[in-house]
Amino acid sequence: MNLIAERIDALRKQMIAEGVSAFIVPSTDPHSGEYVPAHWESRKWISGFTGSAGTAVITLSDGGLWTDSRYFLQAADQLQGSGLTLFKDRLPETPTIAEWLGSVLKAGDKVGIDGWVNSISEAMQLKKALQSYGLELVTVDDPFHTLWKDRPSLPLDPPFILPLEYSGEPCGQKIDRIRQVLKENGAKGLLISALDEIAWVLNMRGTDVHCNPVFVGYLLITADAATLYIHPDKLTAETRSYLTENQIQVKDYSRVAKDLEEYKEENLQLSGSTNYALYQAASRHSKVLLHDSPVLYMKAIKNETEIAGFHQAMLRDGVAMVNFLYWLEEAVKSGKETEITIDRKLYAFRAAQKDFKGISFDTIAGYQAHGAIVHYEATEETAATLQPEGFLLLDSGAQYLDGTTDITRTISLGPVTEDQKKDYTLILKGFIQLSMAHFPYGTCGTQLDVLARQFIWKAGMNYGHGTGHGVGHFLNVHEGPHQFRMNHMPALLLPGMTVTNEPGVYKAGHYGVRTENTMLIVKDQTTEFGEFYKFEPLTLCPIDLKPLLPELLSPEEKEWLNSYHQQVYTSLSPFLPQEQKEWLAKATMAVC
Repeated sequence: MNLIAERIDALRKQMIAEGVSAFIVPSTDPHSGEYVPAHWESRKWISGFTGSAGTAVITLSDGGLWTDSRYFLQAADQLQGSGLTLFKDRLPETPTIAEWLGSVLKAGDKVGIDGWVNSISEAMQLKKALQSYGLELVTVDDPFHTLWKDRPSLPLDPPFILPLEYSGEPCGQKIDRIRQVLKENGAKGLLISALDEIAWVLNMRGTDVHCNPVFVGYLLITADAATLYIHPDKLTAETRSYLTENQIQVKDYSRVAKDLEEYKEENLQLSGSTNYALYQAASRHSKVLLHDSPVLYMKAIKNETEIAGFHQAMLRDGVAMVNFLYWLEEAVKSGKETEITIDRKLYAFRAAQKDFKGISFDTIAGYQAHGAIVHYEATEETAATLQPEGFLLLDSGAQYLDGTTDITRTISLGPVTEDQKKDYTLILKGFIQLSMAHFPYGTCGTQLDVLARQFIWKAGMNYGHGTGHGVGHFLNVHEGPHQFRMNHMPALLLPGMTVTNEPGVYKAGHYGVRTENTMLIVKDQTTEFGEFYKFEPLTLCPIDLKPLLPELLSPEEKEWLNSYHQQVYTSLSPFLPQEQKEWLAKATMAVC
């Protein structure tokens, strides 16, 4: 029996003691985070699967893991020997978790969850779905508290203040705006549990989550008070003084459930992403109003200071990228560079830039076949050695005090096949078409998603991930509420929002292609038909022209590409040494 199988066996013994026939282990933490502190990586611990998205379901005799297309190849590899079946989420033939449990359990069986790591909306939907099979959803204590003997402790690094020169709006003003929304909603208070929302409201940042500058806590805002729930040892004299000046009380992180149980006001507003345990606590003595957090749109629509910061951060990041690409062109010829060594080199170029605060996610550097693994992460055991041929897919980003970056480039390291050239060009065509979009007020990302997919659809290809996501301002690289996705996402696209544009195609065992810029939504024009918006590219980095088939580009697409490359050269060249400047001039030559 391997280690994972042993852990699953230990969990089953505890399930029997709790009287549950199945236990569900999501990827999230009590704050519904996509990326979580090591303390809450229970799904990774119990399954061996290390991707950022997935749910493990363990029964007394069986088990499975549900994950999306980004991780199909990775999960299939990492689940070997675990006894867990891979369920490829969002495919027509794949049962939902409730459907699968309905087929393997009997009526009257109990399905357990830890209410602290399951959101209100997820728990309620699951409860309803299980009821149709005669199954009961119950909450149980976190089993990993006893099973996981060397479980990492909660992070205790101190958060820090983000100066007004970067945030652009005092936290007191933000809280006043939130209180106005609560008044309009008829709510007496609001509990904010999403870590990036708390960081944004308070103009504070932290290091509790890998690559995401947030800190663990809760924020309760009422008409006349604001309370931050945080481990008291995390606060410095400076941050305590700052919170006091802004009339924010501090209470121990562990007290939040008790305070919600004792909350006596009529209406308390919670987001559906708040964990189910806190919903149960709040519901004991008050009426809970379920609404999207007002911070979602406030945070997503960047102010003038944040927008200016993004431009500066993208400029410095572009300089780092060009320095790296210039270096890579010669370095790859040595036959000594691997997916890991180039990642370290790119990090060094970024670290040399002003206000650098780390990477915004683990770099995806996939050479040839590894490029087809959407969220591939090289290890010492798997890292491929780069050769002067084929494709390198490089998806990376950085955190700066004034902005967050996210960029993907597919780079030809030498000769590539005609199929690679065609796929590369078709992806670029879709990328350009979305970049050029003009759209009226009321448009959501779903309505524009087809622009990026249209050419690969004609060629009988598709990709399973979304086409784009919001990007936080020195915050999480994945930010809602807006997205480009095939499935309906009702959040509006509004001026001031940042959003990525990253179509791709992946040929398993061969190569992957993806091109990505971060864009800013700006006003376009106002006509008798209303307000219209467009996208302005924020990312500044050349798009590889070597694998391009120019004959497949329309005149309009060529014009956009040439204009973008002129902007890249004009913006970056003043900050580059002469040799890199000359390299950039060639890399941004006009396509005829």
